[in-house]
Amino acid sequence: MNIRNIQNGDFLRISTNLNTWWGGRDMADMLPRLFIHHFKATSFIMEGEGETIGFLIGFISPSHAEQA
Repeated sequence: MNIRNIQNGDFLRISTNLNTWWGGRDMADMLPRLFIHHFKATSFIMEGEGETIGFLIGFISPSHAEQA
């Protein structure tokens, strides 16, 4: 298993599987490409055996620096 910071190239793989991972709910619009582009330092992807196992898009609130 490998955890690393997310990269721009991960967007297509994540976005095309997002609805399936959420049980068929229409969630793809909830993850715009700009989230991956702007929050690389606080976003991660977990991979195992060549597959994406999970990901986290994290960002610190600009209004409440103690919250993420």
